[in-house]
Amino acid sequence: MKPLDRVRIFTPEGESGELSAAESGDYLFRYGLDASPAAQISLTMGVRDAAYVSRSLHPVFQMNLPEGFVLEQLRNRLAKTTPINPMLLMALTGSGSPVGRVAVASPMIDDLLGGAGPVAGKSLGQILSWDGTQDLFAELVDQYILRTGISGVQPKVIVPDSDFVTDPKATLLMPELIVKSGRADFPGLAVNEYVCMDAARRAGIPVPEFYLSDNRQLFVMRRFDRDAEQRAIGFEDMAVLMGLGTEQKYDSSYENIAKAIRLFCAPEQVRDSLDQFFDIVALSCMVGNGDAHLKNFGVLYRDPLGADARLAPAYDIVNTTAYIKDDALALRLDGSKSLFGSRLGILTLASTCDIRKPNLRIARLIAAVQASLQDNASLSTHAPHVFEAIEHAVERYAQTFKV
Repeated sequence: MKPLDRVRIFTPEGESGELSAAESGDYLFRYGLDASPAAQISLTMGVRDAAYVSRSLHPVFQMNLPEGFVLEQLRNRLAKTTPINPMLLMALTGSGSPVGRVAVASPMIDDLLGGAGPVAGKSLGQILSWDGTQDLFAELVDQYILRTGISGVQPKVIVPDSDFVTDPKATLLMPELIVKSGRADFPGLAVNEYVCMDAARRAGIPVPEFYLSDNRQLFVMRRFDRDAEQRAIGFEDMAVLMGLGTEQKYDSSYENIAKAIRLFCAPEQVRDSLDQFFDIVALSCMVGNGDAHLKNFGVLYRDPLGADARLAPAYDIVNTTAYIKDDALALRLDGSKSLFGSRLGILTLASTCDIRKPNLRIARLIAAVQASLQDNASLSTHAPHVFEAIEHAVERYAQTFKV
C-alpha cells in the first residue's frame, strides 16, 4: 500500500477542503471553492482562495497526533499493514473521535478500519468497578486504540460510554470517556491526577467530570469538547494558536499564553479566562506539575470564527516531581523554568494577567490543595510518593505566602 498523501477535511458544517502532501515535502491545505466561513478549520486559518503551505503538518492537523504510548500502540498495530507517516497518523486519529471539530476522511483509512465492526461501548460503572484478573486498560486499548484521536504521552484511550449508547452501530453523537493509566512507567498516576484535579475543583477552577476507579489504577474523565447533544465543540490548544508544532510545545512562556488569551478569546470572555488561566498555572506550580506545556491549555468555541471563544477547563494537572525529583516548569515563567523560583514568578504572572489581590487567590489555591490532600488521605497508601511530593511542593508555597 502506498503512503497516504491526500485526505478530505470536514467540520460539523460540512466539507472544508483538502490536505495533501506535495512531492517537495510541503503540506498544502486548500479550502473548497464553495467553502463558507463556517467551514473554517482553525481560528488561525480563515477561509481564502490561496492554499495554506507548511513544511510540516499545519499545527491544527498536528494537534491530535499520537505521542508516547498511543503512538507506540498504533505503530505496533499498523507496521505490517501500511507505511506510517504523519499524514496517516493524522487521518487515522481524525477519522475516529478527534478532539475538537476538525475531522478527516480517506478511502485508505476506511479500508484500514473496514473490518473493525460496530463500535460497542463500556459503561462507566463497569470501568470504575472492574476487579477482574485481566488488565482492563489493555483490553480497552486493544478495542479502541484505532479511534483514539487525542495527543499526549500518558497511556490513554477514548471509550464510548455504553450507559448512553442505544445503537451499537452508531459512531457519532455518543458520550465518550477518556480513560488513563500510569501503567508501570508512572506508578500511582491515576491517584496523582485525581488528587490534583480534585484540588482544582475545590478551588473553583472549571474542570471536566472525572472519576477514579475502585482499584485506583484508572483515571476517567468525560470529554469537554462535546455539547449536551454530543456535537463537536471547537477546541484548539495554545500550540496551534501560536503557530507551533507539537515538538515545540515547551518552547514558550506562560506570559505568551496570557497574550494569546487576549488575542483569541472573545472580549467578554477575556477577564474570566485570564483569572482561570492564572489559577491553573499557580495551582500547577503548587502541586509540582512540570508538564503544563502549550498543549495543556486551549480555547473552546461554538462559533467557527471564535466570537464566543473562552479558555477551556483545566485538564492534565499532575505532580511530576514524584517521578522526576528535580523537574522544572514546562514553560518559562518570569524568564525561568525553575519550579522553586515559581513562588516569585507567579506574582509577575499575576501582574501580566491583571489579577487583583493575587495573594488572596494564592491563599485560596493553597487551601484547596491542602484540603484535597487531607480529604483524600486514604489514597496515600496507593501512592505514598505522590502524596509526599505534592505535600512538599505546596508547603513551599504556604511558607512563602505565610498561609
